[in-house]
Amino acid sequence: MDLFFDHLVWFFKKPEKAMLPLEQRGIHVVKGGRHESWGTYNTLTYFGLSYIEFLGIENLSIAEKHDENRLITQIVEQLAKESREGPATIAIRTNQIKELAIKFKEKGLTVYGPLSGGRVRADGQIIRWSLLFPEYPEKNVKLPFFIEWQKSDEERYSEFEDQGFIGSHILGQPKLESIGFVVNNLDKTLEIWENLFGLKQGEEYIDSEINARSRILKLNGTDLFFCTPIGDGPAAKVLKEKGETPFLVNVSDTNQRHFFEMLDGYWKFK
Repeated sequence: MDLFFDHLVWFFKKPEKAMLPLEQRGIHVVKGGRHESWGTYNTLTYFGLSYIEFLGIENLSIAEKHDENRLITQIVEQLAKESREGPATIAIRTNQIKELAIKFKEKGLTVYGPLSGGRVRADGQIIRWSLLFPEYPEKNVKLPFFIEWQKSDEERYSEFEDQGFIGSHILGQPKLESIGFVVNNLDKTLEIWENLFGLKQGEEYIDSEINARSRILKLNGTDLFFCTPIGDGPAAKVLKEKGETPFLVNVSDTNQRHFFEMLDGYWKFK
């Protein structure tokens, strides 16, 4: 079963206000659209088919009604109740979402979906997809969610090119190389992700910039890397303040070399 990185979801109260800081760093951002039935809306930045979604709440009374959609449940909890912005979760792309639901249930997970989704794009076009949310009953390890698009990868990429979403970064031709997660127990978390999703681990290394033990999980499109702090530093700060979460975006093939904090998350250009 082929799995691909799809996107990082970044909770932000006013997604449109993320556009200027990103553009000042050379990152091209576009207005996404509205999820009318979920009460949310977004802005987007694309690196090929891998992208970052800045997601906000437009109508809280609608968003609060969606217990089955665990992404909306999470954004209501973090943005409306805790007022906590920043990277929140990732979506993994599949073309076998029903089969995945069966597999996760057989492994003892609680499964929400597949759920139908859609949004009205800024140009009025309606985009459709299905979502799947696996969870451990004890909820001691946070898992990604899964998405299956109505259109093929080839159709979507062609549309993104036509609309100027791809290849418009001032940074050059950047690639979304990896998304970093901070976790309490590196070994346990990687074992669970490898077992559930069949992702292969790389060699462990010490990342001195974030002061953490780190290891890559290989995923088509954009890798994932997980880290556990070994002392004070960015990883320890995030873990203390936010708990286990994605927190770092690694962007390669840029014309800059920076490690910096922006929009309540960390970025590395290289």
